[in-house]
Amino acid sequence: MTQKQEQKTISVNGLEVAYRFDGPEEGHVILMANSLMSNYSMWDWNIPALADRYRVLRYDKRGHGGSQTTPGPYSISQLADDAVALLDALNIQKVHFIGLSMGGMIGQQMGARYPERVYSLSLCDTASEMPPRNLWEERFEIARKDGIPGLVDGTIKRWFTAPFIERAPQDIEKVRQMILGTGVEGYIGCASAVRDMAQTTMLLKIKAPTLVLTGRQDPACTVEQAIVLNRMIDGSKMVLIEEAAHLSNIEQPAVFNKIIREFIDSVDNTL
Repeated sequence: MTQKQEQKTISVNGLEVAYRFDGPEEGHVILMANSLMSNYSMWDWNIPALADRYRVLRYDKRGHGGSQTTPGPYSISQLADDAVALLDALNIQKVHFIGLSMGGMIGQQMGARYPERVYSLSLCDTASEMPPRNLWEERFEIARKDGIPGLVDGTIKRWFTAPFIERAPQDIEKVRQMILGTGVEGYIGCASAVRDMAQTTMLLKIKAPTLVLTGRQDPACTVEQAIVLNRMIDGSKMVLIEEAAHLSNIEQPAVFNKIIREFIDSVDNTL
C-alpha cells in the first residue's frame, strides 16, 4: 500500500498525531475517526466514495496507529480535544464528521461541546455508554497477560458476521494485522475512556444534522444503543445496515458508502 508514503505527523495537545488527506484541496473537509484497536487504514474501503468531492482527513488517535502513546488512562473528552486540536493545527474551521465505534463517541463530544466545528455528524456503530465495567477489566487482564494477540480472535468475531469472516479472508487478514499493530498501553488507555464514558445526557446538546448508522447484527454497539442516540439527538436520522456487525463500513462498504455519501451531500448542498 502507498498509504505510508502519504502519512504525515503533526504535534497537537502534547503528542505527535499521524494523519492523511485524500481528495481535492478545495473540498469541504470530512474528518474520519477510527474504532478502538484500529488505525486510519480502516477507512480504505470508504475513501474512494468520498474523495472525489470532499477533502477527507483521517488520523490515528493517541495510543493507536502512527500516533504517539502517552500514559493512560484517557477520556473521551480528551480524545475529542485532540481531534479539535488537530483541526486547529491544520487550520480547518469546520468538518463533516464520520466516526465509528470509539470514533462515534468522540463525535458525540464534538457535536455537543464544539458545535461550531461540525457541519454534520455521522455516528456509526457507536453508543453513549458502554457497560458493564467488569467486561473491560477482563479484556485488560488478557491484554496484560497475552498481549493484543490474546484479544484478536474475539475482536474479529464481534466486528464481523460469521459469513463475512468466511467469504472475505483478505479483508479479515488486513483487519487482523491492524488490530495486532495496536500496543497494549494505547489499547488500555483508550478502552478505559470507553469504559468510563457516560454521555447520554450530553446528546441533548447536539444540534448538527446527525445520521445514526449501525449494522443490524452489531453485538458491540447494539441497535438498542443506536436507538438511544437517535431518540436523544434532536432531528437525527437512523439507518440500519442489514447483514453487518460492528465494522459495517468494511462488511457492507457499498451500502455504507451510499448512505453516508447521500447524507453528507444533502447537508453540504445546503451550505
